[in-house]
Amino acid sequence: METVETRHSVMIEAVWVKAGVGREVALILGGSLLIALSAQVQFILPFSPVPITSQTFTVLLLGALYGSKRGPATVMTYLALGVMGLPVFAGGAFGVARLVGPTAGYLVGFLVAAFVVGLLSERGWDRKPWTTGASMIIGNGIIYMTGVLWLSRFVGWQAVLSTGFLPFLAGDALKIALATILLPVGWKLIGRSGQK
Repeated sequence: METVETRHSVMIEAVWVKAGVGREVALILGGSLLIALSAQVQFILPFSPVPITSQTFTVLLLGALYGSKRGPATVMTYLALGVMGLPVFAGGAFGVARLVGPTAGYLVGFLVAAFVVGLLSERGWDRKPWTTGASMIIGNGIIYMTGVLWLSRFVGWQAVLSTGFLPFLAGDALKIALATILLPVGWKLIGRSGQK
């Protein structure tokens, strides 16, 4: 007997029920601007080409809130805005150079992580703390994996963990803990299972 995976509504669909092109455009543009704003909240590490920003938190949270289609579309829009010359990347940077420079792997990781976290939310992982935490860890792991692999081309394998991974662990643990609290509490406040 074949089992059919049930798709749950993601949180934004439970909050903003009326579907349509207007909703999708507003969510994707609004989300991409949130990612851009979170890129400006940064702390420069003198020994690393990768700044500490709040982007990972924003990308993972939007992935969970938006789902596996809208989340990646939002990240793609953010990247397109930067390539078109808008100062949306960390530190107000823009242009194609960011998509081939030291931090490009993290940007690609945002896209994949938004998809995976969104997919997990569509399977109900954002409703309980332990599954929400697992989803955020998986998403963060994807960002680290793509980011560190690409960064190693610029700093070498000997330095990649100390410049592109270890300095970010404490902050990311805090972001994951925050998302682990916010998403299940959000569902309780909405008071819905979100199942379609």
